[in-house]
Amino acid sequence: MFAVKRIPRQIQWIMISMILLLVFMFFCRLFFFYYYSLPGRAFTGSAFLLGLRFDARVLSILGLAMLVFSLFPLFNPFKSSRAAKGWMGIQTFIFFLFLLFYIIDFYHYDYLQQRLNASFINFLPDAKISFGMMAQTYPVFYIALLVIGLTTLYAWIYGKIFSALHNPEIYMEAPPIKSWFIVTLLLMAFCIFGRLGQYPLRWSDAFSLGDDFKGNVALNPFQSFFSSLQFKNSAYDLKKVKESYPLMADYLEVKISPGNPLNFTRIHTFENNKAVKPNIVLVICESFSAHKSSMYGNPLNTTPFFNSLCSKGVFFDRCFTPAFGTARGIWATITGIPDVQSPKTASRNPSAVNQHSILNDFKQHSKFYFLGGSTTWANIRGVLNNNIEGLKIVEEDNFDAGTVDVWGISDKDLFLAANKELAMQAKPFFAIIQTAGNHRPYTIPAEDLPEFTLLQYPADTLSKYGFSGNDELNAFRYSDFCFKKFIEAAAKEKYYGNTIFIFVGDHGLRGDAGPLFPQSFTKQGLAAEHVPLLFYAPGLLQPNRISLVSSQLDVLPSAAYLARQSYTNTSFGRNLFDSSNAGKHFAFIADPDTRYIGLVGNQYYYGRNLNTGEKHFVSVLNNEPVVAGLQTDSIKNYMASLTEAWYQTARYLLLNNKKKIQ
Repeated sequence: MFAVKRIPRQIQWIMISMILLLVFMFFCRLFFFYYYSLPGRAFTGSAFLLGLRFDARVLSILGLAMLVFSLFPLFNPFKSSRAAKGWMGIQTFIFFLFLLFYIIDFYHYDYLQQRLNASFINFLPDAKISFGMMAQTYPVFYIALLVIGLTTLYAWIYGKIFSALHNPEIYMEAPPIKSWFIVTLLLMAFCIFGRLGQYPLRWSDAFSLGDDFKGNVALNPFQSFFSSLQFKNSAYDLKKVKESYPLMADYLEVKISPGNPLNFTRIHTFENNKAVKPNIVLVICESFSAHKSSMYGNPLNTTPFFNSLCSKGVFFDRCFTPAFGTARGIWATITGIPDVQSPKTASRNPSAVNQHSILNDFKQHSKFYFLGGSTTWANIRGVLNNNIEGLKIVEEDNFDAGTVDVWGISDKDLFLAANKELAMQAKPFFAIIQTAGNHRPYTIPAEDLPEFTLLQYPADTLSKYGFSGNDELNAFRYSDFCFKKFIEAAAKEKYYGNTIFIFVGDHGLRGDAGPLFPQSFTKQGLAAEHVPLLFYAPGLLQPNRISLVSSQLDVLPSAAYLARQSYTNTSFGRNLFDSSNAGKHFAFIADPDTRYIGLVGNQYYYGRNLNTGEKHFVSVLNNEPVVAGLQTDSIKNYMASLTEAWYQTARYLLLNNKKKIQ
């Protein structure tokens, strides 16, 4: 008791208030788990522990506000009787809001199988209809009685505790608060940040548990609601989606079924499904801009080794990413859906975290994701763990090599560590390696300088051929150096002969694409999405350079085809090795910065600005203006309609491409 007396009443009051709400939140989570879990599901301690951290974050924000306000005598409940009465009312009202949030959250999940999120706001304009539906579906009267009863009970308990803290027989003197204030402040700050490390606790950590239901158990309605608040307008227009469906279904070759509206599922099967499967190594290359590389004739010859690989593999030299940005590139590659979310990426949207991926059809394969930094960045970890079954993430803290900059270990060390891990595998594997070195601050590790020679060019030469400076040029060249080290190391291992290596840029870079490309690559910004795409498998694939338009979305369907892996496609990607698609293949682009959406075809680019309505229809083959005529007008109109269909469908699929329950 003496030890408790030494803690200032002000601090005890704040802590007890937080503990009361923490207990309430725990029982809400317990109720959620047992009410919504399937029969026989074991108790999930990991979800409850993570949920405790989410709850502590919310309550620490509340406690911090109480602490700051109570420093002023006017708001201190132990120095002002008005403040004491005021806090009594405020705390009761806060509990009422908590209770209301949880009740709405429970029934939101019951109705939509999603924890409460900001899309709930979209129902408010039709509040009368929404409430009518609730009243006719759920026992609103008994829910109201429950709210009144629990709020009254909380007020009584809180009043008893508050009275005890005011008891002069227990607290004759108030200990000094200064040191306790600092300790409490630090404790709350830690709970708000949520972990030790570079990145704070995020909603996506709930889905790193690898199970949708566990993730939903871990979340609380405050975490899910406020994390998604910036995405409240990310909903789609169902009317426009339905209007676009026939055109999109025709393009994707989906069989339209009257009984299954908005179906995008295509099932691809292969007879030799029991054969030994090849390994897949997918390298997603940071800022691998086509116009800066050797494969397209850049005189600075920045990627001579990769150029030699392209001459030995199947090289698609007109590949485009659906958007600019690494997180968007990762999303598109894994899900097959363009990230049309704006301004934030889809990976940050809690409502979009559940996605079907062709990766899960590789059931015989072990799955790896190698990144030199942390997958906590952009909430990528939640997207990966929640949607890819059995995935092993190998990241910054798992490597023996030391970090070289903010992006973690060097790409060379990343490749060599990945090769070492893959060489030990006894069964087929699908490994994704995400590089990061070709990015500011353009770090070249000192240990590689004896072998890697830095080059220096005049500023006008660099600018002419697409580089902002020698640092960027050498970082681009260092990527090629790392590719060389990787392939040389892999070639010494047994897995090499039965492996398909796929290299694709996560995005390109804006800038002057120079005289090597039509002006549309510079003026319409296509250089920002133009990247190399290479399928390299000596002994398995015949060399070929293909100039038909392709997309980052096509990587997984094409990989599955090459591996003769049966798969289910529910999004946009198509098999690039299917020659029947060659004549009508387009690459969709939704640039989040310029707000343009558009299509790149084998001859033309059509683009439309979402804000201004400005439109472009230009050649991607030369600098000649497109002459209006029956044929060009027909192509333009088709591309305009397909662009709109693609955009509306992408908005829909971001929220409706749920992974299939096995």
